[in-house]
Amino acid sequence: MSGHSKWSTIKHKKALTDAKRSKVFSKITSLITIAARKGGDPDKNPNLRTMIENAREVNVPKENIERAIKRGTGEIGGMALEEVAYGAFGAGGSVFLITAVTDNKNRTLAEIKKILLDHNTKFAELNSIQWMFRREGADWIANSPIKIEDENIKKELESLCETLDDQQEVSEIYDNIGN
Repeated sequence: MSGHSKWSTIKHKKALTDAKRSKVFSKITSLITIAARKGGDPDKNPNLRTMIENAREVNVPKENIERAIKRGTGEIGGMALEEVAYGAFGAGGSVFLITAVTDNKNRTLAEIKKILLDHNTKFAELNSIQWMFRREGADWIANSPIKIEDENIKKELESLCETLDDQQEVSEIYDNIGN
């Protein structure tokens, strides 16, 4: 039984659903803001067009999309968000390209270094690993996905991806771990 009040149960479920939607909306609008810095016209900016399509797929209101574009082009003020990329070397010769959207690069760098240190992964200069990836639209794709045979290394890498995914500054994680 749900207790004395059906409305109370509905209220709690709605609060959880709204919190999840809010988190997705804020991530997508941050990405739209960054994409809009290269131009506010979706016809001339394919990255912005892709982000707008992603926002429409998860039902972000049109006003939020327009506000994010205006914030990115500088028409209205707001938090100065920027996209940063970092690299790391992991167990078994694996390589990580970590892309984050943040308002504070120093805090993000410290958090990522801490997470990498906790998982015995070494921070790397971006130029030393970036050649292994290519950018397609808003995504980074590995030139040659890795196959990992050792189950312990595979579990450690999956744990690292889950840990990074829980951090607010990380926009998205693409793991190319073979099965």
